[in-house]
Formats: sequence, structure tokens, C-alpha cells
Amino acid sequence: MQKLFLSGVIFVLCSLQGKSQWESTVQEGEFGIAAGAAHYFGDLNPDFHLNRPKIEFGVFFRKQFGNYIALRISGSFAQLGYSDVYNTQNEFMNKRNLSFNTNIWELALMGDFNFFRFVPGDYRYRFTPYITLGVGTFSYDPYAYYQGQKVYLRPLGTEGQGSAAYPKRKPYGTMAACFPLGVGVKYNLNPKMNIGFEIVYRFTTTDYIDDVSTTYAGPAAFPPLPDGQPSLAGLLQDRSYETGTPIGIAGRQRGYSNQNDSYVFAQLMLSINITSYRCPSAK
Repeated sequence: MQKLFLSGVIFVLCSLQGKSQWESTVQEGEFGIAAGAAHYFGDLNPDFHLNRPKIEFGVFFRKQFGNYIALRISGSFAQLGYSDVYNTQNEFMNKRNLSFNTNIWELALMGDFNFFRFVPGDYRYRFTPYITLGVGTFSYDPYAYYQGQKVYLRPLGTEGQGSAAYPKRKPYGTMAACFPLGVGVKYNLNPKMNIGFEIVYRFTTTDYIDDVSTTYAGPAAFPPLPDGQPSLAGLLQDRSYETGTPIGIAGRQRGYSNQNDSYVFAQLMLSINITSYRCPSAK
């Protein structure tokens, strides 16, 4: 009986010690990496098809404020692109025959809000879904391929930007704001490491990620070269001639100017916890 009593006392003391260690260890934040897929939505993909995912990866630091709220800063690189050759159900868009690719560099500040208490190292609170939202900025510079050559589209003014024919159409920039909004889940593997997955949609303030927004400028906005050959801008502003009769009449719809472009990241995340030690209270 005495041995049984001593065993019980030792078990209780060990349990209290383990609990004290959980209570005394404070998660300050996480450093992590992320990798996954990115997809574009916009004038070339208005129906939100998910058939052209491209690579995405990034790094982040997440600062904890208690067990439910965190503030995250992240830097990401992604590739986006699409082509009208995939719009087989829309005759006009398929004949329009436009395409683009671009690299995205994004810096974002986001708030994460856990649904459950999350305490790394405590098996009782090692999993939670969360929502995230924030604000960021990103760079983009769309390009296309013509006769096997990579051609950046912004300097060409493919919708008449900067031309005498359309003085009110100003060249667009290479930077814009984005507003991430999404959901995720994370799981604490051990006291030092977490794994997670999230899908975050980015609303943006630009309609030119794809170099397409408004109406055709028409051939008059792109005078031929001195040798009489068509200019590169003229060839790339309306590529329907590659599929048949050109459709790029001045004033005809080329894009959807009432809706900005957007993109989404779906990524796996791996992070290392940063912890500090706090003396347990006597209570």
C-alpha cells in the first residue's frame, strides 16, 4: 500500500510539472516557408476556371497575440498566366486569341484569427482552423510570346495608352494593391514545428495584370513602321488575325473594365516556433 501511495504521489507531481511547463512556455511567433499553386482570374478567365495553376512560394513571420490572434507579414513569388485558347465555350474570346504571363512579387500584412485555442506543445490544443485577411502590394509586368520571342506588353500600349488617338488612356503601372481574404488550418507537430494549409484569394486594384481591360484602340492608333510593316504593338493588340478575320475594330469590347483582375494562392506551410519562458504563477 505504501508503494502504491508513493507511486500515486510521483504521478501527480509529474503531471503538475508537465502542466507547469506548458503554462510557462509562451509562443512568441513563427518563422515559416510556404509553397503551392497560384491562379489568375480576370478578362481572359472571367468564369474562374482553375485549369492553369502555376508555381507559388514564399516566407512569412507570424507574431502571436495570445492563443487566438496573430499578425503575419509575408513575402511571396508567383507566376500567373492564361490564354484565350482555353476559352473554347466562348466563340468571341476564343477568336480574340490573346494571352499573357507575368511574375508576381507580393508583400502582405495579414491578421489570422483562430477558431480554437492553439498552444504548441500541448496535445489538447494542437489543431485549429482560422480565417485570415489583410492588405498588401505586388508588382506585375505582363508579357506574351510573338514568333517565339518574349515581348513585354505594357510599353506597347496595346489599348492605345499614351497614343495621340487616346490621350485619356494613361499607361498603367507595375505596382498595385491587393486585399487577401481566405481560410486555413494548422496543426502543431511538436513543440518546435507546425504544418498548415490555406487558400487565400486576392482582390486587387488593377485590371491590367493581363494587359486587357477596355476596348480595342483600332489599327489607327498603331501606325505602321517606316518600311510599311505593321508595328509590334499593332500585331499584339489584336491577334485575332491568327485565327481568321481580324475583329479589333476601334471601340469594340476587348476586356471587362468594370471588374478588376484577381488571383489566389493555395499553399502548404511549414513553420518553426519561437518560444520564451515565463515563470509559472504560484496559483
